[in-house]
Amino acid sequence: SFTNGSWKQKMKLNKKIFFSALLAGIGSAFTIALLSFGTYETEIGLFLMASFGSSMVLIFGYPEGPFSQPKNIFFAHLLTSFIGVFFVNFFPINFITIGLAVGLGVMLMIIFKIIHPPAGGNSIIVMIGGVSYEFLLFPVVIGSIIIIFMGILYNRFLLKKKYPVNW
Repeated sequence: SFTNGSWKQKMKLNKKIFFSALLAGIGSAFTIALLSFGTYETEIGLFLMASFGSSMVLIFGYPEGPFSQPKNIFFAHLLTSFIGVFFVNFFPINFITIGLAVGLGVMLMIIFKIIHPPAGGNSIIVMIGGVSYEFLLFPVVIGSIIIIFMGILYNRFLLKKKYPVNW
């Protein structure tokens, strides 16, 4: 299958994929390190939550995708986290309410056209952690803004890509 120089073509493609993946990994690592620094090395507050790691895949790996756009990142993280906090405050935490919270978050992301798959797990994170409404500001709002800012810096100014594609 590697006759007539086709192996050279395959190697070029693999180098291109590798280089894109490497750059996405560097952008992701730097952004999460920045959020981690804010969380662990300052007195300001919490900037980090697990679903932000999944957001890195979309923002730095597939910035042109609809789920990677700032509106989706910001509002989906905020909405699903709010749902989790609401459930923590008004319902007992059990398998039924966790399922309902996630289902409601998915439904509302679709209805409001703010789909960002990593945010689908925020209700679970919030409910298991039993966090308060303050969690919506730190890390959700502030962390999302930093992620969007880093995505714009990285994609638009470093890689010269059109990002965001839309707001």
